Amino acid sequence: MDTVLSLLIIAPPILFALTVHEYAHGWMALRFGDPTARDAGRLTLNPISHLDPIGTLMLFIVHLGWAKPVPVNPYNFRNPKKDMMWVSLAGPGANFLTAFAFGLFLRLISPFSGSLEIGSSAFGILLMMVVYGLMINLVLCFFNLIPLPPLDGSKILMGLLPPEYEHHIVQLERFGPFLLIGIIMIGRMAHIPILWGILSPFVSFFSYVFAGVDLSSVF
Repeated sequence: MDTVLSLLIIAPPILFALTVHEYAHGWMALRFGDPTARDAGRLTLNPISHLDPIGTLMLFIVHLGWAKPVPVNPYNFRNPKKDMMWVSLAGPGANFLTAFAFGLFLRLISPFSGSLEIGSSAFGILLMMVVYGLMINLVLCFFNLIPLPPLDGSKILMGLLPPEYEHHIVQLERFGPFLLIGIIMIGRMAHIPILWGILSPFVSFFSYVFAGVDLSSVF
């Protein structure tokens, strides 16, 4: 498939997945009493408001990336530790539910599980966008659940850990982002999909559950 056409097909699902993820963070924070995201203009479904240049580029290159974090002020929460955990979980949760919706759509238009006929027609291109939408949302969901700063999983883990262990996550926040990028780049250069090896079992399983067919090979 032509490179330009491939980018045009994958761009809308990527933008939508990133937008849904960040909007969910802001929405959940507002539910717990923090209007910071809303006041900063981030409680919106406009993807431009959420794009992080490096994170978006990484999604296009290695299918693993991130958006610009929604600002959250935990001091506005009644229970900062617990509420922050739910705010962090909202992003991956929104991607998981979005992937389910895409999978349900695929089942409705292709009820016979085990195969998806994707051609080069307009309908085939739309179908490919839906497939990418399902897969990208699953990847974002489980990638962000990795308990490594600055990913959501580290904040979820922080909410679950007893107070005496929280300092370990705090210390990790200083070099977590560099470690994460290093893992991605080393795996890319060595042609060893380190993170994909961790994520693929979950992505394959839920793509099969949602769509009735393992779509990891398409992705």
